[in-house]
Order: sequence, then C-alpha cells, then structure tokens
Amino acid sequence: MNVGDRVRLLTGTEEGIVTRLLDSELVEVAIDNDFTIPVLRRELVLVAAEEGQAFRRPAPEPARPATGSKKNKPLGGQPKTPRPGPPGPAPASPAARPQPAGPSAAMPPRAAATPPPPAAKGLFLALVHQAPELLALHLLNNTEAEVVFTYGEERQGKYRALTTGQLKAKAASAPLAHLHLKDFEQWPAVVFQLLSFKLNADTAYDLLTKRQSFKASTFYTSRRPAPVIGKEAYLFQLDERPAPALNPEKLAQAEAALEAAEAAASPAPPLNPKQASILQQALAGDKPLAVPAAIAPAPPKPAAALVAPPHEFDLHIEKLRPEGAEGLSNTAMLRLQLDAFEDALSRALATNMHEIIFIHGAGNGTLRKEIHRQLSRNKDIKFFEEAQKEKFGYGATLVRLK
Repeated sequence: MNVGDRVRLLTGTEEGIVTRLLDSELVEVAIDNDFTIPVLRRELVLVAAEEGQAFRRPAPEPARPATGSKKNKPLGGQPKTPRPGPPGPAPASPAARPQPAGPSAAMPPRAAATPPPPAAKGLFLALVHQAPELLALHLLNNTEAEVVFTYGEERQGKYRALTTGQLKAKAASAPLAHLHLKDFEQWPAVVFQLLSFKLNADTAYDLLTKRQSFKASTFYTSRRPAPVIGKEAYLFQLDERPAPALNPEKLAQAEAALEAAEAAASPAPPLNPKQASILQQALAGDKPLAVPAAIAPAPPKPAAALVAPPHEFDLHIEKLRPEGAEGLSNTAMLRLQLDAFEDALSRALATNMHEIIFIHGAGNGTLRKEIHRQLSRNKDIKFFEEAQKEKFGYGATLVRLK
C-alpha cells in the first residue's frame, strides 16, 4: 500500500485515497476528497482501476412526469376529478395562438462558443490534486518532439536520482512523486534533465537541466489549466530557455578549432646532444653543474592580487565593453553580462564583502531574472532584494553575503 492508492473501507462502502503512511499499521485516507481520517491498514482493501468499469452501478432513472403517476390516482385506480375553479377563458390551442410577425419573429442565432485559448507549447511540471492535501507530480510534454528525461530530488544540498523515462509528443508521465501540502515547507527541490529528439529530424538539441524549488509566494499563484491532461494544476514551465540546437556545421568548426589548439600546444623540441649530455651529468651528480637556462623550468608566475569589486557594480554593456554592443548578438551580450556578474560575485565572496549592488537595468527583465535565479541557488547568499528604488528604480539588486 502506497501514497496515492485508492482504497475502500472493509466496514463500509466509503472510498478514498491514501495521503500519508503514519506508521507500519496506520495510514491517513482522504474520504471523497473532503476530509482525512487515520485508518488501520487491516481495515482497508485496495481498489483496482478496472473494478469501477466492470462493476459500475447503473445511473438512476430520471423522475417520471407528474401526469399518470400514482400521486394523481386515487386508491381505486380512477383518476382524480379536478376541483372546480373559477370560470375563465378556455386555453387556446397551439394552432390558435397568435404568432409574432415580422423579422423579429425569427429566433436569434445562438452565439458561437468562445474557443478555449491554445495551450502553451513546452515542457511543464504539473502538480495535480488527488485529494485536498495530496498532490501528484507529473511531467507534461506539450511539444511535437519526444523527450528522454531523468527525475531526482535535492534535499539539504544532496541530490538523489529517482526515475528515468521517455515521453512521446503531447503526453503526460505517470505520477513521479506525491507531495503533501501539510509538509510544504519540507518539500525538496526537484531536478529534471531533459533531452528532446525527433526521428529523422535534421537538428540535434543540447541537454537541458532544470532545478525547480517551491516558494509559497509563487506556488499558490501558479494554478491554471494544464495542457495535455486538461486539468487544473500548479504549473511550472521547465523549458523557459529552450535547449540550443546543435548545428552540425558549428560542431565541425568547434572540433576543428579544438584540433588546432592541440596542435599549437605541441611538445617542446628534443634536446640536442650537447644539452642532453649536460643534463645527464647534472642528474648523475658527478659534479654540480648548473642546468642551462635553455632547458631549466620557468619559475612560476606570482599569483595576481585579488581585488574586491566596487560596492555598486554596473552590468550595462557600455560599462563592460567600451566599444559598445556593436557586432554582438543579444545572446552574446547576455553571456558577457552574466560572466561579469559571476566574476564580481566570486571576488566579493573571496574578499569577505558584506553586500554588493548589481545594477542590471529594467529592460525586458531577462538579465534580472537570470541573476535572481543564480542567486537563489547560491548557498553563500544570505538574501537578495530590490535595491533603493528611489535611486535605481527596479533596475538594481542588493545582495547580502554570509
């Protein structure tokens, strides 16, 4: 018996879902998705999915009309005589009823139903209610490609791989985990590795790794209709930044560049006989000869002094690159800004700074979102927040370091 199993009470007809395993003999069951009760395992029996189809009770018959029913007949079987009422005009027959004339007599056309908005394409993590307090975790593939995935959980900085599988296009996985709302504060961060592929396609894709943690401020506002399964769910998109396509030409160029770099780092030329003789005598210890400078190892260079970054670190592209953004794509500019951010943050931590402000600007929010994502995963960060809004607006982030 596991969490999520549907069970029936042996002493009654009530059915429910197992929400928690309290101990070796006691489980918690949600009855009719309404309330939870503790029940002994020996008082429960599992309900198979096929049972409801094989032994489904017939639907109740619709109520009969009042005419001709027993309520309108006396005990002797004769119909009741209607009581006399005040005289009035006889009801007109349907044919004798006046019909409205003119174009307004036509029935107005029924308004066409508004089609539902199309479901967003992509890969989603969906948490679906199985009981008021129990959620099942699914992976949804709302793309045209198949996906190979691995699923794991991270608790207290330790990762544990749990399952792997393959999803066809427009498909949903079986429940990968069950999470209880009562234990929301102890939920682990979930980690997905996703690799898309399409048979006979001319494009390959890089591996996408996504770590998703849960915070109350964003979790309860994420509930909306989920694609593929057509149910309400707490929905999180895993491929907000899709894996880049691997162009075969670029792969070949990268391989050629790597071979050229390896050829450039060729070993030193062999020693001539004179140098070899001198080196052999020095190693043999016959006499303390000095090793020639031509074959002596170069002294190590002193390590450069570590310089702390400024308290307000500006990530605008014109500050990082004096010549501006000319010749750079949006992706290249973002990479340059993120590299500068990571370098400044590492130097701030190494020099024991207490806080640092990163000025990233408002813009479309891409750089700000990526910086906040990296800060939320760094264990050396105490907290981060919007910097002085009266000075920077919404274009800077204050980071407090441990």
